[in-house]
Amino acid sequence: MNSAGMLNDDRLLGRVTRGDCIDVMKRIPSGAVDLIVTDPPYLVRYLDRSGRSVKNDDNDAWLDPAFAQMHRVLKDNRFCVSFCPWNKVDRFTAGWRAAGFHAVGHIIFPKKYASSSRFVRYQHEEAYLLAKGNPPLPGSPPPDVIPWTYTGNKLHPTQKPVGIFMPLIEAFSRPGDVVLDPFCGSGSTLVAARDLGRRFVGIELDAEHHLTASARLADVPPNRSKFGAAPEDRAAMPVSAAPIAKPPAFAPRALAL
Repeated sequence: MNSAGMLNDDRLLGRVTRGDCIDVMKRIPSGAVDLIVTDPPYLVRYLDRSGRSVKNDDNDAWLDPAFAQMHRVLKDNRFCVSFCPWNKVDRFTAGWRAAGFHAVGHIIFPKKYASSSRFVRYQHEEAYLLAKGNPPLPGSPPPDVIPWTYTGNKLHPTQKPVGIFMPLIEAFSRPGDVVLDPFCGSGSTLVAARDLGRRFVGIELDAEHHLTASARLADVPPNRSKFGAAPEDRAAMPVSAAPIAKPPAFAPRALAL
C-alpha cells in the first residue's frame, strides 16, 4: 500500500478483513476506493425471531467517524450507496453531511412480504446514493426501484440479496474498480462486486459473519444477469455445508490490527 491514492495491499484486496471498520479504513490511502456500497447498523436494537442481533446496532458512536473515513478513502467525484432505516434518516443524514457527502438519489427495494407490521406493513428497504464532489452522470442510470429477492436471512439476521446490488455496482463503477463495504455482514455486496469483475475490500467486525462472508467469496462465482435478481441458491447454504475452495487470493483470515 502506498500514499498516492492506490490500494495494492493484498491483505485487504479480494478478502474480508475482520476488525473495526474505522481502524481498518485508516490503513487505506485517501482516494483509493472507486465505490462504496454498504448496509450499516440501523440503530434500532434489532432482534430477529431467533434472537440474533447486529453489532453496534444499539449506539451511534461509530456513525460519524465511519462515514468520515469512507469519505476520505473514496475518490473525488465518486459515489457511496448506504442503506438507511426510515426512522433514523435524520441521524444518518447529519452524519453524511458532516463527512462531506450529499444525497443525489433515493432507492427503494419493494418486498412481496412484510418484515414487520405496526401502524403500516413494512414492505420495503431503502438506500441513499451519496456523492463526493460532483460525479458525472452514469451512462446507463439504474432504476430507483429495484425488486427484492427473499433470502430467508439464513446467513445474517438482516441479509441482503446479491441481485439488488448488481445494477448499482454496474452503473457506478467499472470493471477493475475497487468496491468497499465496511459493514459487509455476510458479504452480499462483495459477491456482487466480484461477479461483475470488480476488485473488492470487505470489513466485518463480527467473527461469525466474517467467516460466512469469507466462505462465500471462496466459492465459485455463479452466472448472473445485468438487472435480474441473482439466484440465491449458493448464498442460502449454511457455511458448514457450502463447498469452500481456498485459493490464496480469497483465503479467509483476519487482519491483525
